[in-house]
Amino acid sequence: MSLIAVEEALSRILDGAAPLGLEKVALPAAAGRVLAEDLAASRGQPPFAASAMDGYAVRGADVGKPPARLKIIGEVPAGAVFSGKVGAGEAARIFTGAPLPDGADTIVIQENTERDGDTVTVMEAAMPGANVRPAGLDFREGDVLLEAGLRIQPRHLALAAAMNHAKIPVRRRPRVGVLATGDELVAPGVEPGPGQIVSSNSAGIAALVRRAGGEAVDLGIARDEAAALAAGIGAAREKGVDILVTLGGASVGDHDLVMRALQAEGLKLDFWRVAMRPGKPLMFGRLAGMRVLGLPGNPVSAIVCGLIFLKPLIAALLGLDAVGHGPATALLGAGVAANDRRQDYLRAGLARNEQGQWVATPFGQQDSSMLALLARADCLIVRPPHAPALEAGASVEILRLDDV
Repeated sequence: MSLIAVEEALSRILDGAAPLGLEKVALPAAAGRVLAEDLAASRGQPPFAASAMDGYAVRGADVGKPPARLKIIGEVPAGAVFSGKVGAGEAARIFTGAPLPDGADTIVIQENTERDGDTVTVMEAAMPGANVRPAGLDFREGDVLLEAGLRIQPRHLALAAAMNHAKIPVRRRPRVGVLATGDELVAPGVEPGPGQIVSSNSAGIAALVRRAGGEAVDLGIARDEAAALAAGIGAAREKGVDILVTLGGASVGDHDLVMRALQAEGLKLDFWRVAMRPGKPLMFGRLAGMRVLGLPGNPVSAIVCGLIFLKPLIAALLGLDAVGHGPATALLGAGVAANDRRQDYLRAGLARNEQGQWVATPFGQQDSSMLALLARADCLIVRPPHAPALEAGASVEILRLDDV
């Protein structure tokens, strides 16, 4: 099977990826989720004309020509309703957020008054309606204020609460099974034996899944044995994952049994091998209701492929824009050689120059096993296939790692 372009690979992976069903969750649990239906206000805000300040509720006609001496007939704290009515020459002490009493149409702030027992003197004129928040100033009952497809942020959650919604309809999170493979791997915290290494890809990919809005399902580490791989695939089915991500064994060496194990279980292979660096041995197919994404075993390759392919797939299943922000641009901090037929993603640092422009400087080493360099990187410089050599100062496309 020949190499395919990154754009074609992504298009095939996203083909038919429709938003998953909805579920209703308690308001606090909706943070970060994707709204599945338009949300309308079940009440207005404020639901009544309310005072915007601490002061006195009065009739505007009584305070147009100060000083105006008024009789205090009561007090209106927030959360209470004044049972009387403010008449000519009268005032009610009122606090921020309290309902405006009948008969009053204006709030005089307390700093502009002088109180003497049961009377108050208004020292500065106030126009009718001053410091009053009319009913429905923020929104009215039935107003659609949050639209489906929104990733719910704290400000949206506060609004939903003000709209009096205790439960929120959200998209179901895509369940992503993460299955590491290889006799050489041990879990973090375990002392590796001779020839073994600590598994790192599972933790990184699971974190990527969660940050993208999915639910990561740890399927452990499968040994390079047909039975162990079959058991891992079976566990993915039992747990009802939408996406199965395998880590390692995506090529076709003598010991890379993952593809064969998947095909034995019924995998319909779509493609294997993408014209990109790092990440060439990327595999994609479908197994019953699961999409299967086989990521390379090299740590940097796995993370980069996760960013380029897995994150957009999760977004599509959530009903979000799969493309997202897309590449940004920066000036090249050091020259780069001409590229070959594979799209290259160079790990780079990112800083502003004296003119305030972003400058991306590629690291001298780009080996796909070097996680420490990836952790230090701020961005990936995107080098298209057959891109010519560039000198420092040239404009290049970048993917900011904090954005993705």
